[in-house]
Amino acid sequence: MTHLFNPAARVFMALFALFLLVETAIVMPSAAIAQNRIVEAQGALESRAWLEAKGGLEPLEIITSTGPHDFLVEMARTEGQREHGLMFRRSMPPDRGMLFGFESERPVTMWMKNTYLPLDMIFIGKTGKVVGLAENTEPLSEKIIPSGAPAFSVLEVNAGVSARIGLKIGDLVRHPLFAK
Repeated sequence: MTHLFNPAARVFMALFALFLLVETAIVMPSAAIAQNRIVEAQGALESRAWLEAKGGLEPLEIITSTGPHDFLVEMARTEGQREHGLMFRRSMPPDRGMLFGFESERPVTMWMKNTYLPLDMIFIGKTGKVVGLAENTEPLSEKIIPSGAPAFSVLEVNAGVSARIGLKIGDLVRHPLFAK
């Protein structure tokens, strides 16, 4: 133990500790960036895998006072699919969306974590009736977005779509997920 009291040993230990601190400061941010890239790549692969497993996109129709409006949607039925949602996407065609299905009607909360696209979130009851609406959600926000009423499903579309088609609470969404 006397070597720890040796001045040369103390200088060496101090320099070694400084080296570890500097190395950590350099490596940690790089590791975080690499991890983000891995997560983004996994997200893209999972999105493609969901589409392939499901056979692609499903038709969905929204009926408003301005008439019927047709969309093609990806389905998010499992917990993993719902957790991932539209994260890491950089674009989405104007007639596309993602439909999140749940097991039962209940209050639903969403967020925009890791979601680069501004979205409109349309909360839908079991019969296909629109029960809530969150327009122009803020990309990358972790703010909780509540359904406002029990919902069976959430449809995410590009921001501005709801206003463009004149969507209102009470309008109807047609898709096999909803009871007839």
